[in-house]
Amino acid sequence: MTRIKDRIRNGIRVADAGSVLRELCFPLAGDSGMAADFNDFYILPGFTDVHVHLREPGFSYKETIRTGSMAAAAGGFTHVLTMPNLDPVPDSLDHLKEQTDIIARDACIDVRPLGSLTCGEKGREISDIEGLAPLVAGFSDDGVGVMDDGLMKEAMARVRAAGSIAVAHCEDTRFPRESREAEYRQLDRDLDLAALTGCPYHMCHVSTLESLQLIREAKKAGLDVTCETAPHYLTLADDELADDGRFKMNPPIKTAADREALIEAVLDGTVDMIATDHAPHSAAEKSKGFAGSAYGIVGLETAFPVLYTRLVRTGILPMEKLVDLLTDAPNRRFGIGGEAGEIPGSFTVWDLDRPWSIDPADFRSMGRSTPFAGWEVYGRCMMTVYRGKTVFLRG
Repeated sequence: MTRIKDRIRNGIRVADAGSVLRELCFPLAGDSGMAADFNDFYILPGFTDVHVHLREPGFSYKETIRTGSMAAAAGGFTHVLTMPNLDPVPDSLDHLKEQTDIIARDACIDVRPLGSLTCGEKGREISDIEGLAPLVAGFSDDGVGVMDDGLMKEAMARVRAAGSIAVAHCEDTRFPRESREAEYRQLDRDLDLAALTGCPYHMCHVSTLESLQLIREAKKAGLDVTCETAPHYLTLADDELADDGRFKMNPPIKTAADREALIEAVLDGTVDMIATDHAPHSAAEKSKGFAGSAYGIVGLETAFPVLYTRLVRTGILPMEKLVDLLTDAPNRRFGIGGEAGEIPGSFTVWDLDRPWSIDPADFRSMGRSTPFAGWEVYGRCMMTVYRGKTVFLRG
């Protein structure tokens, strides 16, 4: 893998799949004769998604570790970080073990949990940060914002002392969830606290141009700050939404001006990485129209095709930049793959040349709610290999 690391940033065209895969030192699904079937496809790294909801333990009617990791593999992801809004919330070693036992049993890729910042994600008492830190990728109360300024300051100080990172869902409940202020007002508070505590800070799913400006200023000031956005914020605007639960997520889609600002921020490095915020719900929870449906959409199986089609093929974003946003950047920030950020024997094979239509009925995820249903896209994952094992093979 190391020998071709630089070459796969833009994808290796597999004119001779057998020789390239031999260079990777792994047979194709254990069948050397199958290599010819992959001629004219492309090899890319395995992607990393730092923001997914796999719903287990506690909500396995929405998704399980098994189905969620299979969906990730089908979308070309070999590493995911799973959020802590579970039952039980991973706020102690005993509660975390319930989750990690399932991961060890059922995950087909690398699934890394985040611990919660506060007990039960209730924002009243700080979780066992010191005990959890060696076992989790970071700390977050994703799904809710921590409203108590003093509690958030103390939590961030303890996260820093534990050598970890605070991963923040910014939502000030004094403002309507749909408002711009709900996001950027709490981000402004958090950036002040990051400056005071020195805590490494990562903002989830940035969606407004005001938030982007705050992050730019924080980076210029030397704060250890990163952020992510999601495919839906880069490709949709609020005037394109319909009265359908598949368009409802948190934070909500903003304006076309916000979308253009986010694209600009991806290009100039203000946005460090792209994550899906894959958040499956049952069909009943997403079938009550826009107002009545649960917040959250699925995204693991559509992320790369949507971004490749709308941003790379249109000339907005270089392929190498998209690969960095989905691999090297998240790996560096969350310490995946060591200093070099390399995962031996992990790669994906893609058909980039033939269009296909997104059909939720084909998803491996138990969730079916996506705003991209029916979109014609390019970029279809044909195979995913994680640490030398084929974990997804189309057909």
